[in-house]
Amino acid sequence: MLQQARTIGMRRVRRSARRWRRTFTSRALILMYHRVANLPSDPQLLCVTPEHFAEHLEILRRDYQPLSLLGLAKALGEGTLPNRAVVVTFDDGYADNLENAAPVLRRQGIPATVFVTSGALGRHEEFWWDELDRLILQPGVLPDPLELRIGERVCRWETGPSATYTVDDARLHRDWHVEQPVDLGPRQHLYRSLYDVLQPLPAEPRSCAIEQLRTLAGVDSAGRSTHRTMTAAEVVRLSQDELIEVGAHTVTHPLLATLSVATQRGEIEQSKSCLEDILGKPVVSFSYPHGSRGAETVALVRAAGFTCAGSSDPDPVWPDADPYQLPRVVVRDWDGDMFARQMKEWMRG
Repeated sequence: MLQQARTIGMRRVRRSARRWRRTFTSRALILMYHRVANLPSDPQLLCVTPEHFAEHLEILRRDYQPLSLLGLAKALGEGTLPNRAVVVTFDDGYADNLENAAPVLRRQGIPATVFVTSGALGRHEEFWWDELDRLILQPGVLPDPLELRIGERVCRWETGPSATYTVDDARLHRDWHVEQPVDLGPRQHLYRSLYDVLQPLPAEPRSCAIEQLRTLAGVDSAGRSTHRTMTAAEVVRLSQDELIEVGAHTVTHPLLATLSVATQRGEIEQSKSCLEDILGKPVVSFSYPHGSRGAETVALVRAAGFTCAGSSDPDPVWPDADPYQLPRVVVRDWDGDMFARQMKEWMRG
């Protein structure tokens, strides 16, 4: 009985502590965007339309304290975290960050950090997840069955009637995305299954699998202009805007925690040095692709000379936050009203 009373008492103390923290402690939010674009389909929910992005920034300027990522890291180090501070970040390095996002940021006077996957700069190929969309969810023909050799194993999928995917099929299913619990058809199921197989692979075997898919689909490697990444020259142009910082996002966008320490070190250090060679100045911010990291990953980022790093943990930034594991919340394509409600919910922690 005494032990039960102590347990109940401790729960009450913890609840009171959480309420006190939510009510009286300063907290900030780091927003994670990927793209600002209008696309006919977006299976990974990476896009925010330019119209909605403009509404988001108006709300941030009106109701919050926009801050740069380095400004936030400095405030954390000094113990002066402003309440309701908000930081805007982008992952991956899509060209629309320069073309569509930067002008709106400049117009609203809001700083941002763009984390760039250095190995994707200026490539004609799309990111592998975009290639899956192009090869599986866009009109085309696949063999039945579809077989891919990945390392020593052969993966096999029955495509059946969906082997031929028409323009009407793609149009009918264009609103489908991976957060929906039900696949609309065999092609959506195939996309999800292939994604699960490819995501954990190192860069080389994943590229080999994508090349096999291209060959089987009879499609070349030239990507869509709507899905291109920035060139080196465009990254330079982006960094010339005093409101925008360029950060590193590895070389090949892997799940870092699944790699050897030596391979992780290469991904982290080479992305930094590549971008510094392009920009002619230090690159001191980093973000973990997919949020994937282990204790050794964080230590490598610190040792590489970065000042801070963003994760994908969906929490507010509290005054005791680790600057090398800063939480970030993913922003979707919400209109202004929905975004404002979501911001309030996130800020409550």
